[in-house]
Amino acid sequence: MKPETIKILHIDSNHPLLWNQLEQAGFTNEEDFTSTKEEVEAKIQNYNGIVIRSRFKIDKTFLDKAVNLQFIARVGAGLESIDCDYAIEKGVHLIAAPEGNSNAVGEHALGMLLSLMNKLNRADKLVREGKWIREGNRGYELEGKTVGIIGYGNMGKSFAKKLRGFDVKVLCHDILENVSDENATQVSLQELQKQADVLSLHLPWTTETDKMVNTEFINSFSKPFWFINTSRGKNVVTADLVEALASEKILGAGLDVLEYEKLSFENLFIDTEKPAAFQYLLDSEKVLLTPHIAGWTFESHEKLAQVIVDKIIKFYKG
Repeated sequence: MKPETIKILHIDSNHPLLWNQLEQAGFTNEEDFTSTKEEVEAKIQNYNGIVIRSRFKIDKTFLDKAVNLQFIARVGAGLESIDCDYAIEKGVHLIAAPEGNSNAVGEHALGMLLSLMNKLNRADKLVREGKWIREGNRGYELEGKTVGIIGYGNMGKSFAKKLRGFDVKVLCHDILENVSDENATQVSLQELQKQADVLSLHLPWTTETDKMVNTEFINSFSKPFWFINTSRGKNVVTADLVEALASEKILGAGLDVLEYEKLSFENLFIDTEKPAAFQYLLDSEKVLLTPHIAGWTFESHEKLAQVIVDKIIKFYKG
C-alpha cells in the first residue's frame, strides 16, 4: 500500500514531529485523545495504523475489531500494554522505540545511584532545615564496586556505557546469550548475585519478570547492595523490598517506577489509603523516588517520535 492510502489514528499526544513527518510522507493522520476504549473500538476498523503510548490496553477485543489494522506503534520502550502474541497472530506489525529514550534512562539510573551512595537527597533536605551534619552524611564511593545489570538491551547497555568513566566492574545478566560487550561481562544470575554491590534493573514487565525481586531473590545476594529500578514497578514486591531496606540487606533504593502505578503510568493506584510498604518508601531517607521519568527528557521526547516515524516509513517503503 502507498502512504497516501494509509490512515493512522493517534490516541495519545506526542512530539509534533511525529505527526508532521508522517503527513509529509503522505500518510493520513487523525487524532482522538479523549474517547474511551470502547468508543475507539467502534471506529478502529477505519484505520490501518494506530500510534499509542499507554492510555489503554490493546487486547483481543480491540484487535478483533481492528480488521484493517496493519501496525501498532508505541511511542516508548515496552509493549506490555499490547497483547503481542494475538496481534502477531492477526498479522499486525508491532513497533516500539527503545532506542529513543535509552540514553535518558542510563543517565537517570546513574544519577539515582550517585545520589543514593553520596546521600545527596538527604543532605540537601537537612541543610534546608538548618542542620549542618557532616558525619551523618558520609557517603560511599562507586570506585571499586561491582555493578550488576539485569536486562542487557538498549537500557542496560546505555547504563553500562555511562559507567565507563568509573573504576568499576560491570556484570550483566540476560535471557539472551552473547549480549556482553566492551562495557559489561555477561554472567549467570547466581554469579551476579555473588559479586554485585549494586543492582540495576532494565527489564520489561512479563510473566517471567513479574514480582521477580522478592525476599528469596534479594537474600540470594552475597553482600548488601544498592538497588536501582528504572524498568517496571511490578517487577518488584514492594513489601519485600521494604523488609530488605529495614534489615539493611538493601542499602538504598532508587525507584523511578512503583508497583502501584496504573497501566497508563500516568497515575498511581493510590487514592486515599496508602499501603504500609508505600508509606515506608515515602518516609525513608534511604529511598529516592521519581514519577516514572527516567526516559522522560526533552531530548528523548523528540528522539522517541523520530524513531517511530522512521520505523513506520520503513515498514511501508522497505
